[in-house]
Amino acid sequence: DIGPRFFKEFLPPVLDKNFGKWVSHEILEPGLLVHEASSGDKVYTVRVGSARLVSTEYIREACAIAKQYCDGYLRWTTRNNIEFMTTSLETAKKLKADLNGRKFDKGSFKFPVGGTGASVSNIVHTQGWVHCHTPATDASGTVKVIMDELFEEFTHMRMPAIVRVAVACCLNMCGACHCSDLAVVGFHRKPPYVDHEYLDNLCEIPLAIASCPTGAL
Repeated sequence: DIGPRFFKEFLPPVLDKNFGKWVSHEILEPGLLVHEASSGDKVYTVRVGSARLVSTEYIREACAIAKQYCDGYLRWTTRNNIEFMTTSLETAKKLKADLNGRKFDKGSFKFPVGGTGASVSNIVHTQGWVHCHTPATDASGTVKVIMDELFEEFTHMRMPAIVRVAVACCLNMCGACHCSDLAVVGFHRKPPYVDHEYLDNLCEIPLAIASCPTGAL
C-alpha cells in the first residue's frame, strides 16, 4: 500500500490505552517528565538530544537502550530529540544515569539528557549540503559550534523560558526558523553558477535549472 502505517500500531501499550485521556504532566528534573492519565496510569519520559544526521550504529544503540529499559519503544521528536518512555520512575532514573554515562571516544555525550522546561532546546535545522539542492551554506557545522556554546543550557532549566534555536541553509527556511526564538539563515550573496560540464553527471538535479529563464537557479 502507499503511505505510512497507522501510527497507533507503534504506540507503547500504556499510551495506546490512555490515548486522549492524559490529564496532567510535570517536569520532575531536566530531561525527565511524567504524564498522568485519568485512569491513574503514569508514563515517565527521558528526553535526550540527538543530531539530525546519525549513523546506523547510533540508531541501533538507541534501539538497544529502548529494548533494555522501555520494552523496545522510543520516538524521535521534530527537534531531533529521542524520547524513551517507561511506566516506572525507578527505571527512568536508571535509564537517565545510563544515558548520561554513554560517551563517544573523544569524551562527548552520546545521549545528553535535557531540553525540557526553561532550557535551550535542541537545534532544528535544514539538510544543508548532505541532500539539499539550494543551500547557501551547510547546517551541521554551524549547529555543532552553536550547541557547543549552549550545551550547558540544554542540560539545565535556568532560562527565563524555553529558548528554541533553528538554522536554515537558505531562504526557503525549511528549518522552522519562523517558529523559533533564535535563527541563523544562510543566503546567497551572488547567483550560483551552473557548471554545465559536470551537471549532467550529478544526481538529483532540480528541474528549476532547466526552467529558470535567467539561469539564476
